[in-house]
Amino acid sequence: MTAMWRRVRLILLELAVPAAVVVAWWVWSANADNFYFPPLAEILRTFADTWVFERVGTDVVPSLARLGAGFAIAVAVSIPLGTALGLSTGARRVTEPIVEFVRAIPPPALLPFAILVLGVGDAMKVFVIALVGLWPILLNTIDGVRGVDHTMLETARVYGVRGPERLRRVIWPAALPQIFAGMRTSLSLALILMVISEMVASTSGIGYFILQSERSFDIPEMWSGIVLLGLLGYLLNAAFALVERRVLRWHRGARASALQ
Repeated sequence: MTAMWRRVRLILLELAVPAAVVVAWWVWSANADNFYFPPLAEILRTFADTWVFERVGTDVVPSLARLGAGFAIAVAVSIPLGTALGLSTGARRVTEPIVEFVRAIPPPALLPFAILVLGVGDAMKVFVIALVGLWPILLNTIDGVRGVDHTMLETARVYGVRGPERLRRVIWPAALPQIFAGMRTSLSLALILMVISEMVASTSGIGYFILQSERSFDIPEMWSGIVLLGLLGYLLNAAFALVERRVLRWHRGARASALQ
């Protein structure tokens, strides 16, 4: 009963703080006469008029499709590559200078290159999202694979667990917590680069809508797009956390048992 009450209190606290911020924003902006900070009521009304069905197909769906494609490519490339580099000391040392050099390049600096090579279509945006989202997953995969307990590896060798079976049953399960940590970071970066790429060269998407609203001085529309991005970020993170909890349920249980 105590644990249940503690959980209820945490949920109430989690809801109370955002609610307090919204109420404070509502009260502060109700009588504000600043053109650039319209009342929250007007922003929410514009949000309902703009994003409830009207621009879902023209802006939200294209943005989420680019985000999903770029993130999926980053995951599909970085996990096998990170596994190979984590298992091979020689390959890791050879590629480390290249990885560190490319990783250090600020993501917006890649946009001119991507536009020149791929044009201004969806391929450019997906490429930039995938390239930027690749590094957190790659580096966490390398560290996760390198950090697998040698006792587990030796035990697997003794029992004849080798090759793909060794990866599937020993290495990847042990590295999954770090891989998921990299994926969570990558998802946040993917959302940021989705918006930036749509602001630079696009005719659709949430980032494009926000920039066009700012240029047209449609301030409530601009704020409604910003609010939408905040909601999408929150929902994507919540969905990812739910998947992570289900996939890593065994890890949480083992860690809880070890602490007892």
